[in-house]
Amino acid sequence: MDVKLIRRLENVVSRLEALSAGGGVPRGFAAEDGADLASDPAIVAFDDLMSNSLGRVSDVAGMIGDKVLEATEVLVEAFSAFRGLLIKVKHTQKPNTEGLADFLKPLNEVMMKANALTEGRRSDFFNHQKTIVDSLAALGWIAYTGKDCGMSLPIAHVEESWQMAEFYNNKVLVQYRNKDPNHVEWAKALKELYIPGLRDYVRSFYPLGPVWSAVAKASVSTPKKAPVPGGPALPPPPPAPLFSTGSPQASSSSSSRPKEGMSAVFQEISSSNITAGLRKVTDDMKSKNRKDRTSVVSTAEKELRVSSPGFSKTGPPKLELQMGRKWIVENQIGKKNLVIDDCDAKQSVYVFGCKDSVLQIQGKINNITIDKCTKTGIVFKGVVAACEVVNCISVEVQSQGSAPTISVDNTTGCQLYLSKESLEASITTAKSSEINVLVPASTAEGDWGEHALPQQFVHIYKDGQFVTTPVSHSGG
Repeated sequence: MDVKLIRRLENVVSRLEALSAGGGVPRGFAAEDGADLASDPAIVAFDDLMSNSLGRVSDVAGMIGDKVLEATEVLVEAFSAFRGLLIKVKHTQKPNTEGLADFLKPLNEVMMKANALTEGRRSDFFNHQKTIVDSLAALGWIAYTGKDCGMSLPIAHVEESWQMAEFYNNKVLVQYRNKDPNHVEWAKALKELYIPGLRDYVRSFYPLGPVWSAVAKASVSTPKKAPVPGGPALPPPPPAPLFSTGSPQASSSSSSRPKEGMSAVFQEISSSNITAGLRKVTDDMKSKNRKDRTSVVSTAEKELRVSSPGFSKTGPPKLELQMGRKWIVENQIGKKNLVIDDCDAKQSVYVFGCKDSVLQIQGKINNITIDKCTKTGIVFKGVVAACEVVNCISVEVQSQGSAPTISVDNTTGCQLYLSKESLEASITTAKSSEINVLVPASTAEGDWGEHALPQQFVHIYKDGQFVTTPVSHSGG
């Protein structure tokens, strides 16, 4: 171990010893304030976490050295800045959005410094660096201001943040499991720092977020104008409460003025007749006395309610190539001469919402998907991957070339015409009925052979497993 590495390790240990001895009072507070907080249970517990769990990570990083020690030093710096925020919380009123950004600035600066470690060309210790960078997000629980702030509760936030970092931490464990025990010990120590270390600390002292001071000794959001030298700046006045009764003098002076806000609303409610504008319901207007009541649904209304689930009427018709890779055929109605001729094996075709139409694909395509179509025919030269029929009613699909896979899902009525090149296709059906497959005859003069795919199955438990066979119907 060289002299430079020993000095860096001694600096890390010196910081931890200073923090555990009660140091690290943030700038801007008097010395007596830091002395008072040295015995605060939350601060004492955090110092123990740093000296024990974080100290263990630093010790192992010192034995590894190189980029791992550099990243661990940033981790120590982040926890030191976080300790300063914990002390600052006890002197500060709950800030607004702008004030919260100023409050978190010391921690954000260290996080930006950590992010710089993973930028540029990856080092051999990228997984170590990335683990530390992602784990620092767990310290962000101190920004929790309530259920409407968009964050999880502090305990859940710590756990979720570590789950993000654990992906790279596990990579370290796998990479050095049989190579270097120091790296394995470092990864385990880092996990224990957060889970259960930081998580249990938050659970014990801040389960619902930071506890801000009721009376601020120092304002978080700095004023626009520079403070007058020679004395501390006065804190801003607290906001007026919504339902404030005020002092007797204020009440007497404001009695002559009209009330504003919620007071005016309550005064109007109490002084007016709320039901004055309501219309009286007579007997003939009641549902039980109405003569036009009927339980028969008219034919027109029934036709409006019952619509085809396989056809969408929304959207303009489309037949276009998007991004040079995908043909889109949508909402075509009554078009019998749709043709795609300029295509290649790298492109795919997506047919959606068509009715009473026929599409010809004059070339081999990579993939074809037919979705929510009714009474539509598709003819294609061949596919590289698969032809899929989904959510359709009464469709016909004809393959003139090879088709390795054909799948039919949630479809009622589908005629599949196979060519000699596609006889070995794998056909998969699910939640579908009335599926017929037509295959060419062995001779040119012969007729097509039609085969119905079963849609009912019998499952029998036999020899420790279920045996499934299609239902066969025979005439007596």
